Amino acid sequence: MSDMALSYGLLNDQMIAELNGQLADHDASGILKWAYGCFGDELVYACSFGAEGMVLIDLISQVKADARVLFLDTNVHFPETYRLIERVREVYPALRIEMVQPALTLEEQAAQYGENLWVRDPDTCCQLRKVQPLARALTGTRAWLSGLRREQSPTRANTQFVNLDHKFQSIKICPLIHWTWKDVWNYIMEHRLPYNELHDRGYPSIGCMHCTLPVGEGQDSRAGRWAGLGKTECGLHA
Repeated sequence: MSDMALSYGLLNDQMIAELNGQLADHDASGILKWAYGCFGDELVYACSFGAEGMVLIDLISQVKADARVLFLDTNVHFPETYRLIERVREVYPALRIEMVQPALTLEEQAAQYGENLWVRDPDTCCQLRKVQPLARALTGTRAWLSGLRREQSPTRANTQFVNLDHKFQSIKICPLIHWTWKDVWNYIMEHRLPYNELHDRGYPSIGCMHCTLPVGEGQDSRAGRWAGLGKTECGLHA
């Protein structure tokens, strides 16, 4: 299959299955080398700067030092998250980190939808501040990287290395699908990577500060996201 054929509109489920079969014995670094070899600058990484994100940033830097990294800046992330991003800029100066902004400021959103939309209607808030901004940011690209792992939740258990992303009409590549939480932290510790200090305070999954709580021992890693609302995904990976 030629590189040009690896575009959303030219692929079907059978072709994706065959491609994943060919890549089945690759590790995360191998998947990244394949992906950047195919897509080059038409591949972007949408990073939340969680633990998986730090692993992927380090691996990506070894394949394409000037890779384009997108951060969906909802303007309501934890201060610790913003501090980590600045630290990453220092450690990986060649990376092109872009702070992707929503179309509406928080003030404009409050005027149109009311105050504290994340409490009353978190799905709409995520749509406005994460899903729509990523859709705009992916314009002109053929593929994007994500740090999804199969172990994270039942909704992610069937994630493949290469996925047809119908929501964004793109190709979503997930190099870490086989990694465990222990694998992630072993890599961070072994390579002395910077990471969000909230992980040391009981936050395995870190999103916006209004919608993220620490989790108790033995709880699902995403139990602190939109706790009590029956919601575990922001909509990017639905």
